[in-house]
Parts: sequence; structure tokens; C-alpha cells
Amino acid sequence: MKLFSLLVTLLLLATGTATAATGAPHAHTRAGVVRGSSADGVDSFLGIPYAAPPTGDLRWRAPAPPVPWTGVRDATAYGNRCPAAASTNGPRSETEDCLYLNVQRPSGAKKLPVFVWIHGGGLRNGSSNQHDGSLLARRDVVVVTINYRLGVFGFLAHPGLTAEAGRSGNYGFLDQQAALRWVRDNIAGFGGDPHQVTLGGESAGGFSTCAHLASPASRGLFQQAIIQSGACPSTPLTTAEQSGTAVAQSLGCQDVACLRALPAARLVDVDAAPTLVSGVPELPRPPDSVVRAGEFTRVPLLIGANRDEGRTFALGFVGATREQYESWVLTNYSAAALARYPWPERSDRFTAAYLIGAIMTDSGTVGGIGGCATRSLVRSFTHYTRTYAYQFDHRTGPGLSPEPAGYVWGAGHAAELAYLWPSFDNGTPIAPTFDAAERQLSRDMVRYWTSFIRTGDPGWATYPGSTFSLRAGGTSVPIPDRQFSVEHQCGFWG
Repeated sequence: MKLFSLLVTLLLLATGTATAATGAPHAHTRAGVVRGSSADGVDSFLGIPYAAPPTGDLRWRAPAPPVPWTGVRDATAYGNRCPAAASTNGPRSETEDCLYLNVQRPSGAKKLPVFVWIHGGGLRNGSSNQHDGSLLARRDVVVVTINYRLGVFGFLAHPGLTAEAGRSGNYGFLDQQAALRWVRDNIAGFGGDPHQVTLGGESAGGFSTCAHLASPASRGLFQQAIIQSGACPSTPLTTAEQSGTAVAQSLGCQDVACLRALPAARLVDVDAAPTLVSGVPELPRPPDSVVRAGEFTRVPLLIGANRDEGRTFALGFVGATREQYESWVLTNYSAAALARYPWPERSDRFTAAYLIGAIMTDSGTVGGIGGCATRSLVRSFTHYTRTYAYQFDHRTGPGLSPEPAGYVWGAGHAAELAYLWPSFDNGTPIAPTFDAAERQLSRDMVRYWTSFIRTGDPGWATYPGSTFSLRAGGTSVPIPDRQFSVEHQCGFWG
């Protein structure tokens, strides 16, 4: 019996893909052996550390390698969420020990393509445990979802931190790069092919994916990319340092030592907008400039947005009057914009939110997401690499929440996520409410995405020419670029 156990252990160490006599799947990483769980043909390894806990003196430093362990580490529960205030993306967390990732694979996986997913949440909240990858894994893909530092923990720039390391900000982005290196070094042990990696993300995860396309340090770590409802924003280091100095002063700190001594709870409550920082070694130039110049890593790309992105951001205008709406448009845009989006003869308490949502979508003024801004970004990419464009066009789905009652979310920001990741709920279950046509859309999207991950082709024509419109009930169809432009008034917005 002892000899048998020894042989099982040796097999695990040699292949990293064996299953122990108990039936639980095991895999070998450079830091040690992990034991996962199996259900419905998918093996899940959850809560694997890919870096050392960024606590104490490691707060606001580049991620260090994970601490090795002896024996077999249980990997059947998600790791800690990174510190963030409570939101619809999850409960409050104050635990800095959070640099964990998850691997899901079809049972018996051997040298399969890999999909690494970066969650959204504005770089301030969200977590990998919102993204169960089992639907994707069942179509012969190894799925990796990651946590990364958020908010002030992940994106604080400060002159004192810059003086220490020649860079500051982007700690969460450096975490993502560390996770990609972990995949390169370890994923073969889970049945994945380290030379066939697709990197993807939504919203802030899409911002991050564009930044990886522009980052010299990310080159070679992935071979394809997916950007969902993303763009390529960044802030220059000097500007970010000014914001970080103001944050430090608001906390009563003049130096880095003081900041590192603060409890995590104080930092979670900092009201600051996190941003990717350019002008540092990992992002020497603004990602948008790199993309427009064609100097990014030229890999096959799947990119798109949702038909009504802005409706998710316009909830605060529910109940606004015509006068308030018109004042908002004239203050933020122009009389010409008001003429394009006039107040209708018949209205209700949602009218202002719908109109403002349409303006936000078409103009792309919320982070460059959606409408004409996405079209412009797609056109930039397609000059240099094979690019597939999509628009999530299902406008009568359940939305992100039943509240406010009567609000039609349309194809709002993040509305597509539950179709790919059934655990994504934004605080309210979504996928369990799908009707038959929506379940078909989910199956279609999983097929399109995994086809791209496996072959570099989702199953529709490349851009330019048309954008693939994702619709419920098996009715998805390519739409001409001219139709897309008219829908979003790109002749006006540019």
C-alpha cells in the first residue's frame, strides 16, 4: 500500500494531471501539488496562490513569487477577494492576502487552449469568483480566472513609491502579468497549452487587456485577445502622483512608511478613482497611443460592446424632468446634441435615463465604452491585425437587477456576462431567469467565444465590413458597418 501511494505521488509530480485514488483531481505547480474537485465533466482548482500575499512591506510593491508548500494543498474553495468596499459586485473585503487564481478544465484535458480572464469592476471591485468558467471549459478550453489588487491597493501612484522602485501605480496590472507568467510556467500541469493562451476581460478587464497589448512586459504571454466593453485609457504618472499625494494627505500621511502602517480598513474607504498609469516601465506610453500607432502586440482580436452600454450608467437619472435633462445635455454636450436626442411627446419617469443612456452609449464618453468610440477603436485595430467585431444586441433580457421596477436595462453594460459566466449576478441571480431564447443565446456565445479561443475564428467574418450582432433565439446576424454607424449616430459623434 505504501508503494502504491508513493507511485501515485510520483505520477502527480511527473505529469501534474493525475487523479488520486480518492477520485479528486490533482495537479502539480512549481509551488506544490493542489487537489481540486470534479462535477459534470469539469475539474475545478480554486484559490491557487500565484504570488505572495502583498501585505506588510509588500504593500505597493511588484508581486513576489508564491510561497511553496509541502504536501497537497486543498483547492476546492475560492481564495480571498481583494480589498474593496461593498457593492453589487460583492461584499466588503479588507483582506490583502488575495492574489489567487482558479483553473477549470474538462476532465482529462491534454494540451488544450487556455483562456485567461480579467474581471471588471472599474479597477475598484469585483472578483474571480463571479466567473464560473464551466460552460467554456466543457468546450475543450482550460479557463483561468484571477484576482488582482484593486482601488488604492492596486493603483496608487505616489512620488515616494516611484522613488523606491522607479514606478508606482499599476500594482494590480503587475499582478495580472504575474498571473500570466504563472500560466506560462504551470498550466501544462493542468492540461493546458502555454503556447495557446487567449487573454480577455470586460470593462476594467477590457481596459487591462488593451494595456497588455501595449505593454512590452506582456509580450509573448498570450497569443490572442478578447476585449468586451473596454477601451484603452490611462493617466500619465505625474498626474497620477498628484492624485496619490492628495490621497495620502487625506489619510494624514506624508510618506510611504505612514501609508504602509495604515490598516486596510482605512484604505478600503478611500474615495479615489483608480486608473492605469502610463510613463512607467510596464506601460512606457499610453495604450491608446500605442494602439493608434499600430505598435501593440499584433495578435488576433475579438472586440465589441453592448448596444445600450449607457443604460447601466444612467440609472441615477431615473425620475429626472425634461428641464433637468435638457440642462444636463446643454451643460455636458451642446444644443446640436439635444437636437439629436430630443425629448419625446410621450414620456415617463425613465425617459431622461433612456435618453442620457443613449448619449453615453453613442458618444462613448463613459470611459470610451460603446457606440462610436468602440467602432473607432475597432477600426484602429483592424488596420494592423485580424479583428472580429461584435455587438451584444439582446435588448429585452433580465438586466442586472429587478430594481428599479419597470426600468428597461436593454443591452446595458455588463448585460452579456451572465451568458458566458453563469455565476455572474451583480448582486441578483441572472442566468437562472433566462428564457429558452436566452439560453440559446448563451449556448451560441459560448460556442463563438470558445471557437475563437481554440482556432482564432469565432465563426463570422472579420472587420471591416460588418459587426456581428448577438441576438437571442439563434437569430444572431452580421450587420453592415453603415447600419451600426446609423444606429449610434456616428456621423455626428465621429
